[in-house]
Amino acid sequence: MRKILLSLMLLTWSIQAEEVYATFTVKAEKSANLAFTSSGIVNQVSVDVASIVKKNDMLAQLQNADLKAALNIASTSLDFAKREYERQRKVKKLVDASRFDSYVFKYENAKAQMAYQEALLDKTILKAPFDGVIYEKSVEVGDVVSGAMIRTILKIQSLDKRKLILEFDQKYWKIIKVGQSFKYSVDGDTQMYTGEISNVHPFADSANRKIIAEVKAEDFTPGLFGEGYIVVPDEK
Repeated sequence: MRKILLSLMLLTWSIQAEEVYATFTVKAEKSANLAFTSSGIVNQVSVDVASIVKKNDMLAQLQNADLKAALNIASTSLDFAKREYERQRKVKKLVDASRFDSYVFKYENAKAQMAYQEALLDKTILKAPFDGVIYEKSVEVGDVVSGAMIRTILKIQSLDKRKLILEFDQKYWKIIKVGQSFKYSVDGDTQMYTGEISNVHPFADSANRKIIAEVKAEDFTPGLFGEGYIVVPDEK
C-alpha cells in the first residue's frame, strides 16, 4: 500500500522521470566510540547520556596528579635550559663549539621531555572529537581502564545532522547519480520528505545485489527505517 501511495504522489511531481525504489536506515552524520588509550582509575566523568557537548570539551579524566607533577618538573627544566642556552648564544663566539653544542642539546632535550610529558597527560583526558550528543555511557568514577585492553566508555553522535543510508537494486547502477532527488517517508511519520543524493558508493554488495547511496537529512532519530523513490530525470 505504501509503495502505491508513494508512486501516485510522485506522478504529480515528475511525469517525465523514472522512479527507483529504495529503502533506508537513518544514521547520525558523525558518530564515534570513545575510549582511553592510557591505563588508570577514572577520576572524573563530566557527561551523562543526552549531554550536549562541544568539540574539545572534557568528557572524562583519569587520576593524573603524578603526570601533572612530572609536567611541572619538565616545564621548570625547560625554562632553565632555555635561559642558559640564550646566555650562551649571546657569547657564542667566545665559547668552545663543543661546549656550546652541549647547551643546545640540553635545551632541545628539555623541549622533547616537555612534549613527551604533555602527551602522557593528554592521554588521561578524554575530549569530544566534534560537536554532538552523548548517547551511550558505560563508565563511572572509580572504574579502572586499561590501555592494553581498550574499552569503549562513551558514544557520541552529531546532534541534529543525519544521513539516510539508501539501498537500491544494482541494475540501476548506471542511472543513479549524485544530485538526484529522493522522495521518501519514515516509519511512524505520514509526512513526505524530499532530499538529494549526496553520495553513491562505488560498489555493489554481492550478497544482496544492492548498491548504497546517501542522502543528508536532519533531526530524525538514528536507527529509524523508511522507504521512497529516487527520481531519475528522463534524458531523452
